Amino acid sequence: MLKLSIDQIVSKINNEETFHAVSNDYSFTIKIDAYTYYVCAAVHDGHQFRKELWSTCLHSEYERWYEEDPSTKQMIQNHPIVIAGCDSRFEYDLNRAPESAIYEDAWGKKLWSKPLTSSVKSISLQKHDNFYKVVHALISKIESKHGAAIVYDIHSYNWKRWDREVPVINIGTTNIDQIKYASFAKSWCSMLSQIWFSDKIKTTSAINDTFKGNGYFLKYISKCFTNTLVLATEFSKVYCDELEYVVFPEVVSAIERGLFQKIPEHAKTFYSKFIG
Repeated sequence: MLKLSIDQIVSKINNEETFHAVSNDYSFTIKIDAYTYYVCAAVHDGHQFRKELWSTCLHSEYERWYEEDPSTKQMIQNHPIVIAGCDSRFEYDLNRAPESAIYEDAWGKKLWSKPLTSSVKSISLQKHDNFYKVVHALISKIESKHGAAIVYDIHSYNWKRWDREVPVINIGTTNIDQIKYASFAKSWCSMLSQIWFSDKIKTTSAINDTFKGNGYFLKYISKCFTNTLVLATEFSKVYCDELEYVVFPEVVSAIERGLFQKIPEHAKTFYSKFIG
């Protein structure tokens, strides 16, 4: 894996080069093995937390991990194009607009013991901006090359905090073009229900049940690109014990295998129908 500046990453994308890289500030990774018509993303996979923030943060490491999306990059790691955050959403949230990307409080608890200085915030917001410069270059390249693109925006959520039965997988679609893309969201939902997790987990999937797809990543791409569909896909944390801070690697691997089959299959159907 290369360590590259944002300009170098964008240049490689513009020149249609294949590469594996980490940004020179270590805030995200990107790998491109082929310029396919689909992209996989795990914007909340990161757990890094800048050391200068440790003494000011009122949330424990476990509390941060609980609200992050651990192992989501692993679930998609073998696909041709993967972009993933390295930093915790508690430093800045890639799935929020810049003006709200740095939390004042998080899930009902004050985050900082004292206000962050503008200089401290600017470091985080620059990383946020850098990520979206690369996203923009990437989707521009894919759309220009193929005429359309589909992005699988992979997240997770804590199912035990809900006081009702919730789906194992939720797809949020309220901010996609329903006329153009609703059928692809429905077919994605159906395909995901076929993934085997374990003998103890019955796979269920639904659209707009627990989350509606209101993230900035989806909104940004949808606003900037008319022929790109983003499918915000949330896996409930049945792949870990969210209360005990334990990940079940065999379940993560089962999801990874399932997505390795289902994503290319679904993406091919999207591309052939949309372009054809």
